[in-house]
Amino acid sequence: MAGGFAKDGAVQDQIDATVEDAVKHARDQLPKGESLKRCAECEQPIPEARRKAVPGVRLCVACQGELDAKNKISSGYNRRGSKDSQLR
Repeated sequence: MAGGFAKDGAVQDQIDATVEDAVKHARDQLPKGESLKRCAECEQPIPEARRKAVPGVRLCVACQGELDAKNKISSGYNRRGSKDSQLR
């Protein structure tokens, strides 16, 4: 049930849009091409199992973890429109 000027299902539309944006961003970040045998950052060997599991991998697990921590996505606003979160 929507209230005010919002149409029915508007909140769900916003949630769906947020999920779609996150999935698109994650897919864009996937490596492409042939996997490297050595890490592009630290030159440590990349295990064969990782190269098979992640086609196009460029970094070892440790370097990838550091990169992921630096690039963590955080939304600057609440797309859900929860009244509780707006009152904080």
